[in-house]
Amino acid sequence: MNIPLVDLKANYLSIKKEIDSAIQEVIENSSFIMGKYVKKFEENFARFCKVKHVVGCSSGTTALHLALLVSGISKGDEVITVPNTFIATTECISYIGGRIKFVDVDPEAALINVEKLEKSVTPKTKAIIAVHLYGQMPDMQRIREIADDHQLLLIEDAAQAHAAEWNRHQPGYYGDVATFSFFPAKNLGCFGDGGAVVTNDDDLGEKVRILVNHGRITKYEHLVEGYNYRLDALQASILDAKLPYLPKWIEMRRKHAAFYNESLPEEVGRPFEAMGAKHVYYMYVIRVSKRDELMSYLKEHGIGCGIHYPIPLHLQPAYKNLGFTQGSFPVSETLAKEMLSIPLYPELTEEQLTYIVDNIKQFF
Repeated sequence: MNIPLVDLKANYLSIKKEIDSAIQEVIENSSFIMGKYVKKFEENFARFCKVKHVVGCSSGTTALHLALLVSGISKGDEVITVPNTFIATTECISYIGGRIKFVDVDPEAALINVEKLEKSVTPKTKAIIAVHLYGQMPDMQRIREIADDHQLLLIEDAAQAHAAEWNRHQPGYYGDVATFSFFPAKNLGCFGDGGAVVTNDDDLGEKVRILVNHGRITKYEHLVEGYNYRLDALQASILDAKLPYLPKWIEMRRKHAAFYNESLPEEVGRPFEAMGAKHVYYMYVIRVSKRDELMSYLKEHGIGCGIHYPIPLHLQPAYKNLGFTQGSFPVSETLAKEMLSIPLYPELTEEQLTYIVDNIKQFF
């Protein structure tokens, strides 16, 4: 049996007619840049997220950059985030001249340690980027309180958390701004790069909308110098075709995760779902002491798997100048040695799920 870690083709085939129709309509109308297809998706995604404003953009990275650009952060201002995330989270802090400040994560959920976060705030701190890793949000109510107590901007990096919830609220409710990626493998993914900024703040929403399209308010009137960060209309149309299926896909992910939780052997550490959280399982990430050996064994038996992420950001060569060493953030470092992502997507069959579990049992 051959089971990939992510099966984009199976997802496409499950709604092929809708996707093909959406693409064909854009081509026939030759409406490729901005226009009604982008606007329609923005409006529908805003309703889905229960927020006032959605601005589509070219990627999750540009979404984060836009969020930080409108935050009022100046050169040297501290932005707190975690070291166990994709580098896009911190690249964007550097883009605006901010100072990256890491806080370690809690060992259960692999999300930002809220107690350490509160103790890390200094007079130089201006913002927090809370990363919703693998499909789960941290205690956003408490993080919102910390942000308010210290007058900090709160950004939610929800690149992996479409439809996730904390106390029944999705990304964008607690944060001043939330950012999404629509990278193809995401729970809601397009056929290339895409992203979005969501907010309930009218002023921030308007600023992002101006910056995303060359700083203009009409075709040839530019209020400021902006960016070419627009969401492609074809991608917007594909996302809009997929959006109605997202709740069903999330429930299938949760169902498959429940099967893993019940069936995996005791040697395997399962994902932790915090009380108050709705985990949407962008990835199903297990913890094992013999991670590399298990990964090789599974691949030999046709089971795709991966590591998210093998090198914490504070140990990346790109951040050598920050002066961190082994032991600086021990929880993130331990997770990097033990975590393994195994296949989890809506289209997995019972036979495939059983095959994966049986092979993990056989390894141990």
